[in-house]
Amino acid sequence: MESGKTIHVMGCPVYDLTMSETIAEVEKAVRERRQIHHVVVNAAKLVQMRDDPALRESVVSSDLINADGASVVLLSRLKGTPLKERVAGCDLMQELVDVAGKKGWKIYFFGAEEEVVRAVVERYSREYGPDIVAGYRNGYYKTEEEAGIAEAIAQSGANLLFVAISSPKKENFLYKYRQILKDVNFIMGVGGTFDIVAGKTKRAPVFLQRVGMEWFYRVLQEPGRMWKRYLVTNTRFLLLAIPEIFRAWRDRVRSGRIARLG
Repeated sequence: MESGKTIHVMGCPVYDLTMSETIAEVEKAVRERRQIHHVVVNAAKLVQMRDDPALRESVVSSDLINADGASVVLLSRLKGTPLKERVAGCDLMQELVDVAGKKGWKIYFFGAEEEVVRAVVERYSREYGPDIVAGYRNGYYKTEEEAGIAEAIAQSGANLLFVAISSPKKENFLYKYRQILKDVNFIMGVGGTFDIVAGKTKRAPVFLQRVGMEWFYRVLQEPGRMWKRYLVTNTRFLLLAIPEIFRAWRDRVRSGRIARLG
């Protein structure tokens, strides 16, 4: 990245960019025909990164990291190094699809079930015209097929690539094949966003998004699959966040005392 400062949250560098500033960086990358490898982080991913060195490498080696979770933004503020705002991956994808439709960019959609990704492609083709689609593929494949999938995406002429696969698989795929995908100007993992666009699942109401309770809405929709995941990750995030906040306060106090003594 050529602009914007980073703020470290649980050891992960997060770019202090707004949604509009992030989109401007993507537009510049497409214009200059270079690539941005993008990742978003939330509480769950930051916790996963503590246990999974490969995921951590995939995330911190990317070009641009945004704060997807409200909890990440809140932690940055409590530490005294506030991020400007949350840049949710779901919202960023939709904003970039809209920009692509206006500017004539092409998008490759990779991930989710066949009927879901097909519904996403059909919806955006209706809204923006079929030329917006460089190609698409579902997210079910064998490991030995990965390189061929990356080659197909690279040859599709796509400017943008959205990968709707769960973590850490999507992050590791994008990191592993970033050189094959070097001519795709923006590559990004979008998790379950295709399901939302296709109407398979609903996104949380805006008021829950604003107070950082989007995870709770997901638990209500899929309690059998989600309750344990969020109970464990949210609890661990809180336990990791508390000492980080106190360390930041301690360091600020010490810096202030040193400044006064000087």
